Amino acid sequence: MDFASRLQGFEDANTVILGVSTDDLATHEKFSAKYNIPFPLLSDTDAKVCQLYGVWKEKKNFGKTYMGIERSTFVIDGEGKIAKIWRKVKVDGHADEVLAFVREHLA
Repeated sequence: MDFASRLQGFEDANTVILGVSTDDLATHEKFSAKYNIPFPLLSDTDAKVCQLYGVWKEKKNFGKTYMGIERSTFVIDGEGKIAKIWRKVKVDGHADEVLAFVREHLA
């Protein structure tokens, strides 16, 4: 949980972290408890927010096609404008990259 382990750095940079997925609230609560997630996980069960951000995509796995979220990170500045987008995110090292961007451009 890279973002969770770097939460203090984001807070020091006056940054709020939110997670969004199409899982329901009960699933989020279990996940948060299991992995000790210290920031809010928002439920978008109808995928409306995911569609607005362009992350609700057709995916393929083992020959099956389905709709799902493309793991992405959005940094939104103090004026509510998107300052940076990372698409098809790989977890390892990503939180450090985002924190460096926030410190350099927004803090």
